[in-house]
Amino acid sequence: MKNHFKEILTAIGEDTNREGLRDTPKRAAAALEFLTQGYKQSLEKIVNNALFESDNDEMIIVKDIELYSLCEHHLLPFIGKCHVAYLPKGKIIGLSKIPRIVDMFARRLQVQERLTKEIAETVRETTGASGVGVIIEAKHLCMMMRGVEKQNSVMTTSVMLGSFRSDRRTRSEFLSLAINRNV
Repeated sequence: MKNHFKEILTAIGEDTNREGLRDTPKRAAAALEFLTQGYKQSLEKIVNNALFESDNDEMIIVKDIELYSLCEHHLLPFIGKCHVAYLPKGKIIGLSKIPRIVDMFARRLQVQERLTKEIAETVRETTGASGVGVIIEAKHLCMMMRGVEKQNSVMTTSVMLGSFRSDRRTRSEFLSLAINRNV
């Protein structure tokens, strides 16, 4: 990967022997490996058996989970937050596991729509929840730095599964709690 970054720098007209760029191919390769580490992670290791029996059947929400991802179309970052809720059905998952699931999928080349769906489906499959809701709000540098150059645009995506999709009250409760910024 380091050699490819050196070729890219040369192709845009840079001198890779210049002091500030000598180690850039190596640093860029390391950065890209870090930013795409989700490909090397496994759900089993992330969850690490942190599923616990519970008679709780009320909504559990983890909101404002920071996320950083790379747009698969331009390899530019998109940055935002994710809100995840589920209705447990016999099992709850360790609190830190939900942000780790978000990171596993965000640390891959992505489009926000697919990222939202992957998180929701994984939480549902892992917990056996009767319903899952996921909302992502993000700013995309591909829209901010190039193309239309709109600095304040925020893309919002949502996926509602199970009772979050079929029960308007459940969906409304999640939406009102997720967007309540006073908590």
